[in-house]
Amino acid sequence: MSQKLSNAITSLKTEFMKKNKSNSHIHEIIPTLSEQFSISEHDLHMLHKFAENNSIYTNSYEMNVLNTTCKVYQGDVNNYWIDSIKHDTSYAPFYPIWILSAYALALESKNLGAEQIIDVGSGDGRIAYCAKIIGLESYAIEIDENLVQLENEILASTKIDFKPMIADATKFDYTSLELSHPIFFISGLPEVGEMLANGVIPRIQEIQSLQKEPILVFTGSHVIRKESRDKSMWGWGKLFDSYNLDVIKTITLPTYWTLDQPIDTPFIFTRFTD
Repeated sequence: MSQKLSNAITSLKTEFMKKNKSNSHIHEIIPTLSEQFSISEHDLHMLHKFAENNSIYTNSYEMNVLNTTCKVYQGDVNNYWIDSIKHDTSYAPFYPIWILSAYALALESKNLGAEQIIDVGSGDGRIAYCAKIIGLESYAIEIDENLVQLENEILASTKIDFKPMIADATKFDYTSLELSHPIFFISGLPEVGEMLANGVIPRIQEIQSLQKEPILVFTGSHVIRKESRDKSMWGWGKLFDSYNLDVIKTITLPTYWTLDQPIDTPFIFTRFTD
């Protein structure tokens, strides 16, 4: 289901950008009728609740896209972006993926057998929130106090406890979470996110209580710049080699930074090899 859903989301985004005339800083869409998009009525309602109770969105209106009635949410993340880069150990600024994309990633995590999602550098908590609404245990780890405050405001309004936590993910004790079948989303594009990944992965390897090897998910790029240090494996090849990570799945989905591009963002699911 998740691959079919991710294809539908990217098609919806492509058509939406052809019709979109807004100059809003950020904009994304969510279908309004569950039968039009193969999402359960409950889950779709909760996706809208996330947007409606998230202060980065300041306006919304309806639009028909690919014969699907959608609500367009508009807003601005500039203030949160500025705040998110002020910390010495904040290696990746706040750039949100689409809420629909977060939902598809949560579904794929469940399909792969994960029981807990740990969103490292969680921003406004959308991946952890989506994980919680589909029945997974979730944790949102974020270093910026303003983003954690936003997460807590969303939690209070929606009553979805996706466990916002203010912490430096490179120093966090992941053994304290008592994980069994975890999946870790490590934020940041290649190069930008390498320092975060190099700080977090050794801490994940310290966890002794796991019943199943953890899955690590990275945000890659289909378009590698000429000046990039690593042009392999969506920009993460050298890091994958250094930690013996094997790719088990890749899903391409819309993000804030690829809305005006024909190719969206790959999310790479990996596991440690023996």
